[in-house]
Amino acid sequence: MPSPTLPLHWWLALAVAAFACGSIPWGVLIAKSRGIDIRAHGSGNIGATNVGRVLGRKLGLLCFFLDMAKGAVPVAAAGWAAGVLGAVRLEPSQAAAWLAVMVAPVLGHVFNPWLGFKGGKGVATSLGALLGVYPVLTVPGLLALGVWIVLAVRWRYVSLASIGAAAVLPIFIAGYLALKLAPHGSTIPEPAPFVRHAGPFLAVGLALAALVILMHRANMRRLLAGTENRIGHRSRPPGQNPPPVVENAPRNVQ
Repeated sequence: MPSPTLPLHWWLALAVAAFACGSIPWGVLIAKSRGIDIRAHGSGNIGATNVGRVLGRKLGLLCFFLDMAKGAVPVAAAGWAAGVLGAVRLEPSQAAAWLAVMVAPVLGHVFNPWLGFKGGKGVATSLGALLGVYPVLTVPGLLALGVWIVLAVRWRYVSLASIGAAAVLPIFIAGYLALKLAPHGSTIPEPAPFVRHAGPFLAVGLALAALVILMHRANMRRLLAGTENRIGHRSRPPGQNPPPVVENAPRNVQ
C-alpha cells in the first residue's frame, strides 16, 4: 500500500491529470464516429442524455458509462496512490487534497478546454467522482443514484431526477458520516470530531450539488413551462426530413 501522505506537488499533478481525464468529450467523440456534431443536434449538450436522444439508447448508455468512468478512475487511483482509499477518519488536509482531485474531472467536463470551455452538465462524471472516494462518498453517491432512478421512473424527466439527486446528496453525506463517526454503541457523533472529519466532505458535497443544479437552470425553466422533454423522446435523426404535412387531412374523432 502506498504511503498515506503525498507531497503537495503530487496532489497537484493528480488534480491536473484528473482534470485532463474529465475533459475527454466522449459524447462529441461518439457522435463524431457517426459523422455527427452532437452540439448541432437535439439540445446541443455533449452528455449522455442528448447522445441517447440523437443517436439511440445504446450509444447514450455508452456515453454515460464513459463519462462516469472518467470521474471514477482518476479519483480512485489518486486515493490509492495516497493510501487513503477505504479510510473514513481522514485528516482535513488529506481530505481536502483528495476532494480537490475529485472535483477536477467534473470541472474538466463542465468547462471543457477542448470545446471553448463549454461542456456538459456533469451528472455522470460527478457520480463517477463520488464513487471514486471510497467509501465516504461512494455510499451517499449510490443512495443519490437510487433517488435519481426513482424520480426518473416516476416522472420520466432526466433533468428533474438529476436535480433531485443533487439536492439530497449533502443529506446522505451527512447521514452516512454521522453513523460512521459516532462512538461505538451510539448513533450520534461527537460534534468536534464530526466537524473535523466530515466538514470537507460536506462542503464539497454542497458545492457539487449546487453546480449540478446551476447547470440545469434552463431545464428548470422548461419544467415550469411544461416544455421539458421526457425520457423516451427521440430527436429527429440528423438529415431526416420531417414528415410531410397533408392539408385537409381527416382527423380521428373519438
